[in-house]
Amino acid sequence: MDLKKENKMQKLSLGFSPCPNDTFIFDALVNGKIDTEGIEFDLFIEDVETLNQRALRNELDVSKLSFATFMNTVNHYQLLHSGSALGSGVGPLVVCNANFATENQHENLEKYFREKSADLSVAIPGKNTTANFLFGIFFPASKNKTEMVFSDIEEAVISGKATAGVIIHENRFTYEQKGLKKICDLGELWEKETGEPIPLGGIAVKRNLPDDLKEKINRILRRSVEFAFAYPSSSDEYVKKYAQEMDEAVRKKHIALYVNPYSVDLGEKGRHAIETLFSKAKDAGLISSVENSVFINHVPHFSNE
Repeated sequence: MDLKKENKMQKLSLGFSPCPNDTFIFDALVNGKIDTEGIEFDLFIEDVETLNQRALRNELDVSKLSFATFMNTVNHYQLLHSGSALGSGVGPLVVCNANFATENQHENLEKYFREKSADLSVAIPGKNTTANFLFGIFFPASKNKTEMVFSDIEEAVISGKATAGVIIHENRFTYEQKGLKKICDLGELWEKETGEPIPLGGIAVKRNLPDDLKEKINRILRRSVEFAFAYPSSSDEYVKKYAQEMDEAVRKKHIALYVNPYSVDLGEKGRHAIETLFSKAKDAGLISSVENSVFINHVPHFSNE
């Protein structure tokens, strides 16, 4: 049954990725399984880097975006408390092919890569992704980077088009069977340095929308996430529709990794992790001080002076 209210619908543009974690949490909202309180959404289902570019142009009303991009669009967007991808053990990986690992049999491959990173080519899943932001924080000397769709990175490293690659999403479950070797886990490096869960992506809403509308959108999204947790098999067909090449077991691992209690609500711990990310970016000279409230619902903006 379609639970959308029968009164005049308000239309908003909504962007999210075809990745299983996004289609899992948005399924109930999109497919009429929950009450959307009179809001109808025009969908833009695109790769997260494409969504990042749209956010930088201030195009969509509501959108999934990388936290690295959110930091540069905070004057136009605020963060919803629901829908984010944070956690432990969920970070991007830096990988190389077996030949590179064999030819450079050092006790610490990560240390060797760090020493040589200025001379090595690296495939990244978009310059505006959190993955690239983290890679830049931990490997600042690396400048020879090539942007490509995240799903093409494994093959680029296998073929030798890139010495190494920063992989995200479901590729963390497939790289080993393709013969690739892990250099390091950027999430582990982040957690070791900060003690915080790693913020990867969130759902942002245009800052200039009315406060009550922003709160309504957050309420609807939370309802959709809670429905997904309560009825996990309900979204199977919708998830499969956008991940047809992906093995079912990999889809389920992907969802289990990236959809967690932080997706229902960031909570204080999740918001503090985002504060830490902003602080790191400011310390690296990548952003200036934040002058506006970052979150909806009048949560005070944090100080990163």
